[in-house]
Amino acid sequence: MRVAGIMSGTSLDGIDVAIVEIERTRIRPVAFRSIPYAKAVRDALLAVSNAIAHSAEISRLNFFLGELYADALIATCRRTQTPPDSIRLIGLHGQTISHQGTPINFLGRGIASTFQIGEAAVVAERTGIRVISNFRERDIAAGGRGAPLVPLVDYLLFRHRSIWRVALNIGGIANITVLPPRAKPEQVIAYDTGPGNMAIDALVRHMTDGRESYDRGGRIARSGRVNHHLLDQFREHPYFRRKPPKTAGREQFGREFVDGLIATRLPLPDLIATATEFTAWSVATGILDSAPSPTVEVVASGGGVHNRWLMRRLRDYLNRRKIRSSAEFGIDPDAKEAIAFAVLAYRAFRGEPGNLPSATGARRPVVLGKTTQP
Repeated sequence: MRVAGIMSGTSLDGIDVAIVEIERTRIRPVAFRSIPYAKAVRDALLAVSNAIAHSAEISRLNFFLGELYADALIATCRRTQTPPDSIRLIGLHGQTISHQGTPINFLGRGIASTFQIGEAAVVAERTGIRVISNFRERDIAAGGRGAPLVPLVDYLLFRHRSIWRVALNIGGIANITVLPPRAKPEQVIAYDTGPGNMAIDALVRHMTDGRESYDRGGRIARSGRVNHHLLDQFREHPYFRRKPPKTAGREQFGREFVDGLIATRLPLPDLIATATEFTAWSVATGILDSAPSPTVEVVASGGGVHNRWLMRRLRDYLNRRKIRSSAEFGIDPDAKEAIAFAVLAYRAFRGEPGNLPSATGARRPVVLGKTTQP
């Protein structure tokens, strides 16, 4: 079956569209394209992400993003010469604007919640293709944290009979999937290690007045000096004292975190260098704590793999353990999460569970997503 996965992540950098052929556990990428958000769109999304916002603004953005997602799929088909009528199913992640995977007291009851926008009905109507969306809610309803959901796909793609592997994705948030040799699904360990590109990108946008949205190749970080006093404070963040399964987002490392950095009045290159060091440290700590083998292979994906300075510092922290790009396994590092939601949609279509309770903390495996017919 040919399935499209549409993903927009916490980095708020744009829309990723992956088209894949899937037959049971066989996954073959067909096409991929990334469409950046316009600055006005990114600003509008930031204004409603983990923020006090007007319900009308959220409603309009929900339908507006549906139009953008449909446009992105149609444009990808056109640019890659993929017939749209060859696609039978769309897996639509949507744009997360709030995620609270751990229950908090709300009106006398412990409530965990998640909220992704990007109206599936619009995508189905514009494309004529069945859409499966809203994957995270069912895991939360089953007692999970709604994240991470990619580990099942990491398990299908990267597990090995004799080698420890860690699938690492560095997006806005960084996450790992630890795959022991001959791992069974219930033996997989997966969680968010902490910040990925989120704080770095926000600092670059502030430094350049929005002209740049990320630290290309890590050149700004490399030009700055790490503030070790600040880095030591970051390492004491309560998130790192929590045991997996756990999930992070803008609630921990978003606007308030970045505003606190800027308020220090340190030179912005130094802040970017320190934020980059923080990401490398937190990712490496997660890997070393969860995959004890000195011969572990790290399979890296996500936008962070293009930050050469970040990857160099990560290698230093990992004491030169082997880091391979997911491209070596036929998976474009920028496409992996979009591919993952295509696979989760396929599993939902077949009535198969899409979560790993060992990763999310859910009581049981459940079928994820809601279906919108064209």
